[in-house]
Amino acid sequence: MLRFLTAGESHGKGLVAIIEGLPAGLSVDFDQITSELRRRQAGYGRGRRMAIESDRAEILSGVRLGRTTGAPVALLIANRDWENWQRTMHVDATAPPSATGAKRDAVIRPRPGHADLAGALKFDHDDIRDVLERASARETAARVAVGALARQLLAHFGTYVASHVIAIGEVAASWDRPLTYAQIRMISDESPLRCADEQLERAMMQAIDAARERGDTLGGAFEVVAHHVPPGLGSYTQWDRKLDGRLAQAVMSIPAIKAVGIGAGADVARLPGSAVHDEIVAEIDATTGARAVARPTNRAGGLEGGVTNGEDVRLTGYMKPISTLMKPLRSVDLTTLEDAPAAIERSDVCAVPAAGVVAEAMVALVLADAAIERFGGDSIRQMETRWMEGARVVSGRLTRPALT
Repeated sequence: MLRFLTAGESHGKGLVAIIEGLPAGLSVDFDQITSELRRRQAGYGRGRRMAIESDRAEILSGVRLGRTTGAPVALLIANRDWENWQRTMHVDATAPPSATGAKRDAVIRPRPGHADLAGALKFDHDDIRDVLERASARETAARVAVGALARQLLAHFGTYVASHVIAIGEVAASWDRPLTYAQIRMISDESPLRCADEQLERAMMQAIDAARERGDTLGGAFEVVAHHVPPGLGSYTQWDRKLDGRLAQAVMSIPAIKAVGIGAGADVARLPGSAVHDEIVAEIDATTGARAVARPTNRAGGLEGGVTNGEDVRLTGYMKPISTLMKPLRSVDLTTLEDAPAAIERSDVCAVPAAGVVAEAMVALVLADAAIERFGGDSIRQMETRWMEGARVVSGRLTRPALT
């Protein structure tokens, strides 16, 4: 079982994550963890915080001589902005004499759409900062760090995850067919919004600029694709083992995600079965004459009955606009219950590309957990043996040599 926990506040000392269940012997690429953290910080429409932080994860335990030991892996991501918040976010009852930064007033005007009001009611907080510091999407940096380790485990067996932006506000892609994994991987990390269509990307950037000028924010949609996923991950035997449900919950847990589609998503509700279900055919190799089972389409998104079927796993996440508006919506002062504008915190105008990177991490974590569940093994060598045997069995079921 692969599981992780995170801790830390947006403007506290840093973020901490612990991931447990990685097999021993996995080579760790530290630069790749940093690269994933940088990808999360990129994207047109991000706020000033991204210019302050330069995230890097320090591994504190669970790795020795560049390889996992089988013990829990602990990571720390320091907040560079901490020096500006020590007089507001100190742990002791009073700020130490050496504390730096401004002493900020209590937050008492909740933002519509944020966890502010619901969290203050749940935990009985008077100062909403006790809510927003943890509910902030800053926490997702820790998810991306542990997700990078899950990605490295999957990559060891040839499974890879990528994402791309397909909509910002009303500016949306209308491709005749979904992009292949190879096409998505060709999108440069320097792309402002990680959209495959440069003309569409420019229109998206214009929409973000217009929202910024209005003091508004924009949401959008992204697609995550996992390539070369083995069949048989997940299970149809119990509701909580269905992999589509586990993936949807993981992506829905990302701040501001309000809907998740798998494969054709919501479109399946308006189409007949003949236009939804992916036919199963026997393809014959023109050179060798060998037969193999194939799927001409992948509207199911690589999942049938809660189980992977060997096709690419495809999910779409739908992100609402960020809830901090520079032209704030109506709210109330919780101390007087009088009308007041919502609080303003430093924030982004649009963070859809970043949400896509976080979703990649969450998908990788769920798939890695499902792979460990299916193939088992406390070490990479043990897992390799079982993974290869699984591939051999599947190949024997779905391919036949040419008749002689």
